[in-house]
Amino acid sequence: MLSASVSLPVYLQISELLTREIAAGLYAAGDRLPPEAELAKTLGVAVGTLRKALSELELRGMLARRQGSGTYVLPAGMGQSKSVYEFFKLELIRGGGLPTARVIDFQKIATPAAFQTDLSKHCYRLRRLRLLSDTPIALEEIYFDAQSHPHLKAADLGEALYWFYQERLGFWIASAEDRVGVGVVPDWSVQDFAPAVASVCARVERVSRTSKNKIAEYSITWFDAKRCRYVNRLK
Repeated sequence: MLSASVSLPVYLQISELLTREIAAGLYAAGDRLPPEAELAKTLGVAVGTLRKALSELELRGMLARRQGSGTYVLPAGMGQSKSVYEFFKLELIRGGGLPTARVIDFQKIATPAAFQTDLSKHCYRLRRLRLLSDTPIALEEIYFDAQSHPHLKAADLGEALYWFYQERLGFWIASAEDRVGVGVVPDWSVQDFAPAVASVCARVERVSRTSKNKIAEYSITWFDAKRCRYVNRLK
């Protein structure tokens, strides 16, 4: 089922979920998707909403809809536009999963010394629990500059943060560098995240840059390797 709390329109939730499932190989090139009525029922949405999502994926060059035959997955590399969750590299063990998030804490703070060469004197620190199709899989700690928008509240953010940057803050993330390793689960963790506080856990450090190569965000993600995996596909 799709999450009603996601800030993305429902049709985009569907298109993002299908994009991730296609990328994970749950639908292979040449596969025909289930009939529209069946797929809409599985996802818990109206057929009209599903059709809008499928039209979006047609525009991305990922699907071909053939009159009287059905909707088919096109070969990889034919896509025309990018996914909202293009940079989200965690998947359920089975593959795919729709990303959502729950805010744990959101504050404007003095910028930590390690980030002061790239961010202004104050930044936002967002801590949240990440879920994939309602399964808790990761903790995130995210830092981004507060200078241009000094009065943001948690309710302003939405869950697709890179989409929020583009729609509300006027910049978009064009590239990211990830460093994958291990770390210790932080003491601000929540009960829904299975690995215990202070236990060893898979960890990703990320530096995200705008199209002008300016650092716009720093983040740390601790993820539960028993529930999800980190995947970066080269195209």
